[in-house]
Amino acid sequence: MNILTSDVTLLLLTALFGFLAYKLALGRIRLSAADAGVKPHSLVQYYGVYAALWTLVPALILALIWAFAADPLILNAAEARLRNVYPSLPASFLDLKLAQLQNIAAGFIDAPDDIMEKEADKLRASLDRVELARVLTLLSVMMIGFLFAFHRVNPHLKARIAYEGFLRRCFFSAAVLAILTTVGIISSLLFEAYRFFSEISMIDFFFGTHWSPMVSLRDGVEGAADEAVAGSSGSFGMVPVMLGTLLVAVIAMLVAVPIGLFSAIYTADFAPSKVRNIIKPMLEVLAGIPTVVYGFFAALTAAPFFRDAGLLVGLNVSSQSALAAGGVMGIMIIPFISSLSDDVITAVPQSLRDGALGLGSTRAETMLRVVLPAAFPGLVGAFLLAVSRAVGETMIVVMAAGVAANLTINPLEAVTTVTVQIVMLLTGDNEFDSVKTLSAFALGITLFIVTLCLNIAALHVSRKLGQRYE
Repeated sequence: MNILTSDVTLLLLTALFGFLAYKLALGRIRLSAADAGVKPHSLVQYYGVYAALWTLVPALILALIWAFAADPLILNAAEARLRNVYPSLPASFLDLKLAQLQNIAAGFIDAPDDIMEKEADKLRASLDRVELARVLTLLSVMMIGFLFAFHRVNPHLKARIAYEGFLRRCFFSAAVLAILTTVGIISSLLFEAYRFFSEISMIDFFFGTHWSPMVSLRDGVEGAADEAVAGSSGSFGMVPVMLGTLLVAVIAMLVAVPIGLFSAIYTADFAPSKVRNIIKPMLEVLAGIPTVVYGFFAALTAAPFFRDAGLLVGLNVSSQSALAAGGVMGIMIIPFISSLSDDVITAVPQSLRDGALGLGSTRAETMLRVVLPAAFPGLVGAFLLAVSRAVGETMIVVMAAGVAANLTINPLEAVTTVTVQIVMLLTGDNEFDSVKTLSAFALGITLFIVTLCLNIAALHVSRKLGQRYE
């Protein structure tokens, strides 16, 4: 509670400092311009913003550095003291003791003994000293920044250019941060996948037709120790997993593309405005439904329906069939395709429609022969986005699809997907460094490469076909 109160107080002080810096800079530039009899280079509000930025930005940067550096150092010191107090305690129990010590220092629980009470007092004192130092340091930095900016405020200062330069640097930093985040994600996937492929052959992984990471390949091993060693091995052929992913995605697209595209055509060019205002929001309601709800619907409604329907016509439909998971996933994707296709179709110049209608084409002929070909590059992008969503969907397939890999293209049989296997491999109490767990990263990087290839192909098609209508 003390830390929370201190943070709120510091936040209020920071806002007050920024507001005062803004107002004082405005007063200074007005007085300076009046005394010198010259017109300021920029509008007066830019000088206030200039002073406020110099007051707040360095302090905020220091606060971020402090948050990431100070607390870990204090906790490392507390952990070192606990290690001296409990030298024979295992590392896992030491982590529990450290968590308990933090709760005692925060006042959430009582100390179980005098030793923990003394250590909690030391930790609490360290946190209080660091908090006081943080407040004083941030206030000092804000004061120094304000004095520096206040001294520079004069009619000849190009405050607007400085402000625009600051915005440009912020935008550049945001772009670099996004790129670095992507690079970090890819690097982590590549590193863990490399560890996996150092133990499992890439040929066996990419071209193998049997996926069973939980089953030992060594059947004739005797002894409990040997069985434990054998349990870390398995069969890692990803072909049935990727085939199941593509099968579910294809079924989803077969459901979503016709319904989404036809509804977009109707709402964009054929529906009256009153009907459009009703249909379009109702379609977009589907996008707001959580995917776990779709998963329940697929498992409890769609799967039994397809199974019972199959029995009526003499077909054996699995309760975890690709048809149920893909069909419900297609329903989920409909609003994405409909909304994006509607935007693309609406963006086609009206002059193309007017020219076709002026030559005697009907509205249907205009749509099929003029509007859709002109919108085709954008529609490819919409369909690609839907494919990416279908390939990467997790909750629906986790709840409605199977967990056992099945090498089949029959939509009536149970299949598994890449996302299902990743969830299965990275949940529970599995050892993180085992080959079974590392195989999830190999699946992840494979899924990333497949999606990247689809993006590159769609971009190439869009550019190539889009040149015909420029």
